Amino acid sequence: DVQRTAEADAQKIITLAIERVATDQVVERTTSVIKLQDEGIKGRLIGHEGRNIRYFEELTGMQLLINNDDPMTVVISGFNPVAREIAKQSLDRLIQTGKVHPRKIQEVVAKATKKVQRDIQTAGEEAFEYLKLAPPHPEILKLVGKLRYRTSYGQNVLNHAKEVAELCSSMAAELGLDATLARRAGLLHDIGKAIDFEKEGTHPELGGEAARKYGENEVVVNAIESHHEDVEVIHPISILVAVCDAISGSRPGARREAFET
Repeated sequence: DVQRTAEADAQKIITLAIERVATDQVVERTTSVIKLQDEGIKGRLIGHEGRNIRYFEELTGMQLLINNDDPMTVVISGFNPVAREIAKQSLDRLIQTGKVHPRKIQEVVAKATKKVQRDIQTAGEEAFEYLKLAPPHPEILKLVGKLRYRTSYGQNVLNHAKEVAELCSSMAAELGLDATLARRAGLLHDIGKAIDFEKEGTHPELGGEAARKYGENEVVVNAIESHHEDVEVIHPISILVAVCDAISGSRPGARREAFET
């Protein structure tokens, strides 16, 4: 049994690690690329002795990479997907206005932060409305909204969560289980991925902790914690969530595949 499952477990551990750690394989999932219209703006972005670029990096927590081989491209690099989106929107706005100085950078980053926070709230609300689910604790709503900016193997995690919720709901109905509860468990199964880049622990563990803290049903908590077989299953819905998670991730076209396949 150990030999049979060892390879699958090893692959799971490695792919999860690759998602969260800096290696060449994750470069396209941890960077945003911005094209510059004219080379003059590049000098203004860097500023006198690199003052502007340093201030921008300090405020956003992201790294700006300017490639000399392709001078018209700026790459925003970092692991926090929400902060990366804030940096991307800020940089877009600075390039549009053409004015780049510390006060303007501060103003633009503050506006972009507010906008992304609003977008997170809206994305969370829309997901619950779309699936006809009762609104959760505001913190859970925020975590679901943050999944909009996270990808897993090139698959958008919020879209994946909604897909898992719908699959769970159909199967639960077929099996005579509570379809609404199954839909809720499916939607929330990956909320740990909205936390795992800033806190230690696996995403099922972190997600379960958050769901328990903010008053979600124990079946939902167990489905989150057990969907990668980290804890024991207490309800058939937890098995459905694990199965639907695998179906959504493995269907053709869901995740980025090699050109040969």
